[in-house]
Amino acid sequence: MVHGSFQLNQLCKAGFIALFIMFNVSLTNAANDTMTMYDVAQLKYATDAKISPDGAEIAYRLRVQRNPFEEEDGSSYYELHVVDADGNSSPFVTGKVNVHDIAWTPDGKQISYLAERNGDDHAVLYAIPLSGGESRELLEHNTGISSYSWSPDGQQVAFLAKSAKSDEEEKLEDNGFTQEIYEEDWRPVEIWIADFSGDSTEVKKLDVSGSASELHWSPDGKYLAVALAPTSLTDDHYMKRKVHILDAKTGKVIHNLENPGKLGQIAWSPDGQNLAIISGLNIHDPSAGRLMVASVKDAKLTNILKDYKGHVRSIAWKNDNTIVYVGNEGVWTTLNEIRKDGSRQKTLIEKGGPLLSDLSLSKDGKAAAFLGESSHHPNEVFFASKTGKTPKRLTNNNPWLEKKRLAEQTPVSWKARDGLEIQGVLIKPLDYDESTRYPLILSVHGGPESRDANGWLTSYSDPGQVAAAQGIAVLYPNYRGSTGRGVEFSRLDYGKPAEAEFDDLVDGIDFLVNEGLVDSAKVGITGGSYGGYASAWGATYYSDRFAASVMFVGISDKISKTGTSDIPWELYLVHDPTWPWENWQHYLDASPIYHIKKAHTPLLILHGKEDPRVNPGQSMELYRFLKVRGTAPVRLVFYPGEKHGNARAASRLDYSLRMMRWMNYYLKGPGGEKPEYQLEYESKQLE
Repeated sequence: MVHGSFQLNQLCKAGFIALFIMFNVSLTNAANDTMTMYDVAQLKYATDAKISPDGAEIAYRLRVQRNPFEEEDGSSYYELHVVDADGNSSPFVTGKVNVHDIAWTPDGKQISYLAERNGDDHAVLYAIPLSGGESRELLEHNTGISSYSWSPDGQQVAFLAKSAKSDEEEKLEDNGFTQEIYEEDWRPVEIWIADFSGDSTEVKKLDVSGSASELHWSPDGKYLAVALAPTSLTDDHYMKRKVHILDAKTGKVIHNLENPGKLGQIAWSPDGQNLAIISGLNIHDPSAGRLMVASVKDAKLTNILKDYKGHVRSIAWKNDNTIVYVGNEGVWTTLNEIRKDGSRQKTLIEKGGPLLSDLSLSKDGKAAAFLGESSHHPNEVFFASKTGKTPKRLTNNNPWLEKKRLAEQTPVSWKARDGLEIQGVLIKPLDYDESTRYPLILSVHGGPESRDANGWLTSYSDPGQVAAAQGIAVLYPNYRGSTGRGVEFSRLDYGKPAEAEFDDLVDGIDFLVNEGLVDSAKVGITGGSYGGYASAWGATYYSDRFAASVMFVGISDKISKTGTSDIPWELYLVHDPTWPWENWQHYLDASPIYHIKKAHTPLLILHGKEDPRVNPGQSMELYRFLKVRGTAPVRLVFYPGEKHGNARAASRLDYSLRMMRWMNYYLKGPGGEKPEYQLEYESKQLE
């Protein structure tokens, strides 16, 4: 089959222009009752739900996207709000703020947070009373506070801050000596303790080697659990972080837990005698998803959920002996509990409801707060008065969504060519008609140690309900290597990049074609990072299957990718146990540029210009080869200042509009030569 080949449309010039104008209108002036990318740019998201010690209130952050047409461009604002168990939500710190690391003070009377306010040069620790009033500054550090944890009596706070530059270094920089000694001039993140019990705050540094990334004060006040890596480099953060137990008074290291793989959440038992962590099974496990427990006495970790066919994502201690956890299972989540010795595992909330995350329990373990999303809304705050009770939704930060007509979304599964079951989520076109075959966009997640679940699947880089509103089906495949189905499944692509994992994508297309839903000549593919790799693969190796591709921060050359990424050891240990010089052909075979002669799929490439994970050169290589060969329309868009994914409002909106215009143009429209590079933005759509 030949799909999306580079053939000029035979329409007359006037007809071509008319179709192009009609197309642009469809992107910006859609009916008010359907989703557009301008709607996506106005969504608000609840994040970081933290329940009060008495279980009566939940503090949460609200992510508010900027309007780049009316205010200075930048990343989203993060506000502080509090909601009670009846759903009464109150704003506490709002406006042009970036509140993070929210926590309740041990007495439950205040909410502390980090922010840069009132001319602060860096993050400062603040607190605001639950009873009302203004925030007050608690602690400032000369390099900014990155994380903190309260002592159980509320008299001290342990915090992390990057080491300061010397006066001599500062002076040299002022004189223009701003050279960077790559991966050598890093600064460790240090551990400090501030004591508020006296007339003035006393601050001391703990003498601990390494670079810290998080810390937790034990409920009995005796210890600090700290995540330490040899350096602050990203690769060490991914692969070498270990949990250390420190004496809270002296800073002396009591134990090293030796978590065997990637590190996730850390949680103390209420009595301070045990630690639960989420860890990788071993150094080759792609994702931290195993629940492990260790006693302070011997620090020996025990995997208490052996052979779990899911991934643990959030944990909290219900009491001294019982842990409650959220599990990612397939395209769903469950809420479960288990004894610290691995016995009496019980599912409290079955699959099928809202997708839960960010579990937080009251001090007595009888009330729970979550973040929850569904196919009809992004994350909101949920509450359960008993951990086994169906959670109740408390917030509604996007009430206008209720007026939007949303397309049907459903889990699907299909057999790969080797017989393996592959799962995914399908969004059918709005007003779906069984007698019609529709265009399809394959939206491929990154990682690949990630998954797409049956929740809210529409964002600036995911077409979701916007594409469905424009008559395009969207499939989110959880190809082999994805999480949510246990370690064995997540390692099925180990050492075999771009082989069966990407065949799974094409097999998903064939499944929908055989079901009578999809027109095989009108299939597009998009994704970011590893999903961008899949999009490049679809535009080259599998070019005969795709009529359009949109590649975001993606991989085109596996050799240069390994040589320019900030995570070479993660790539080697977790994904492919071979260095390029050990098998050049292996790396070439898995590189989209190696299959450039097959390419005839129109390809839109987008990349953050300061991306440290996937060097922008990956996009430049593929663009240059395709442009020189001239067998397929290609466009490259760089976003200055953006890294591995767009953060600023303007670049996110620009990305969204370009992605949908490209897909519509080649899946539904005239095709042929690429559309004009300019976009016409409809600023009124964001009012």
